[in-house]
Amino acid sequence: MPTPVTDISRLCRDCGAALLAAETCASCGGSRFLAHPELGRLSIAHVDCDAFYCSVEKRDDPSIRDKPVVVGGGKRGVVSAACYHARIYGVRSAMPMFQALKLCPDLTVVKGSMDKYAYEGGRIREMMRALTPLVEPLSIDEAFLDLTGTERLHGRTPAQSLIKLQNDVLREIGVTVSIGLSYNKFLAKTASDLDKPHGFAVLGEEDAQAFLAKQSVGFIYGIGPAFAAKLEKAGLKTIADVRRKTDRQMAERFGDHGLRLARLSRGEDYRKVNPTSDRKSVSAETTFNTDISDLEKLKDKLWQVCLKTADRSKAKNLAGRTVTLKLKSSSFKSITRRRTFQHPLQLADAIFAALEPLLEAEADGYKKYRLIGAGISGLTEPLGDVADMLDEKAAKRGAAERASDIARAKFGTDAVKTGRGLRLQKDREEARGSLAESLPSKPRVDD
Repeated sequence: MPTPVTDISRLCRDCGAALLAAETCASCGGSRFLAHPELGRLSIAHVDCDAFYCSVEKRDDPSIRDKPVVVGGGKRGVVSAACYHARIYGVRSAMPMFQALKLCPDLTVVKGSMDKYAYEGGRIREMMRALTPLVEPLSIDEAFLDLTGTERLHGRTPAQSLIKLQNDVLREIGVTVSIGLSYNKFLAKTASDLDKPHGFAVLGEEDAQAFLAKQSVGFIYGIGPAFAAKLEKAGLKTIADVRRKTDRQMAERFGDHGLRLARLSRGEDYRKVNPTSDRKSVSAETTFNTDISDLEKLKDKLWQVCLKTADRSKAKNLAGRTVTLKLKSSSFKSITRRRTFQHPLQLADAIFAALEPLLEAEADGYKKYRLIGAGISGLTEPLGDVADMLDEKAAKRGAAERASDIARAKFGTDAVKTGRGLRLQKDREEARGSLAESLPSKPRVDD
């Protein structure tokens, strides 16, 4: 296999061939090109699927391909993902569904399937790993890649391999990806946001400094509105303003965040692409159709998310020493409470028992809540189930839960239900009946 030319600075976006000074590609006849003086020398990439959940849904249902689409829950839920068409109306992920529908009444709402997205994301990740073993996933639909030294293996420069990946994903998966290419992770991720959707942007050593200087401090990933306001109050409105301060001045004034910002303002990021990046938590949450203040009903919902968290942790063979309760009030105020144990927890019964007193402390029968979540962190491999010495039935419940896992795996998720599970099923059936009676004959929103 011939050694690729590494000083290529102009490539065909359709096939990756060198274009040199030609306006059309001699190999495929394409007229789209990618040009940068450092194109043949850069090898750190950030690959990000474009509106991934919505793109998969549009691929599977051509009737909604040209419509504004979001993936999310019902009117009481939140937007999990919004397509670019929906974003034109101001719809964004994490937005309450009622607000999204107000901004765009013609919105098509799809409930979505995490199993389907995880499957397709896994297919794309395997395509990335075919290029390099140095793939660091950030989520289902995005990852960092280090293609350093892959030229001899593939007979292509990293940029050419990435163009091929982009085209292969579109052809085989049916969704588009945007790519950022640079010499470190920070600038690669920055570049991937510059040319969406189905874009390919490059930031090299020669142009990164000038590009960053004119950006606001909030442009840097991880700088939230509160920190940006604090920086602006100190007279630091642009990244160029930050560069006028020394690292010591930024660290003394703003701590570790200030030091990080000072280094990123110069385009400095020495983190390696880590293919074994550890997962930090496993969690689940649910948004209610109506606000709940009753403690027993909240406990039923808590059990539901504890069960989902336990199922996910068992599937990944993980347990956690820290358990977290998440609540969101009717006024959208978020509350988190945590407990840490010496022994890692994995069973739904154990997670529920740990979080139940935290819920009891917050739910007084008057405060209304719209969301509840449960999670575990401080992850490790399971060390075996430990019964509560003060609860004689804990060991029996643990054994029963393990047995029910086997039954559900063999006969389906509805094979075994607890008393709380049966109550939740009844509530859902009643809710569906009420919803069906209230909906018009041709609803525009698919809940």
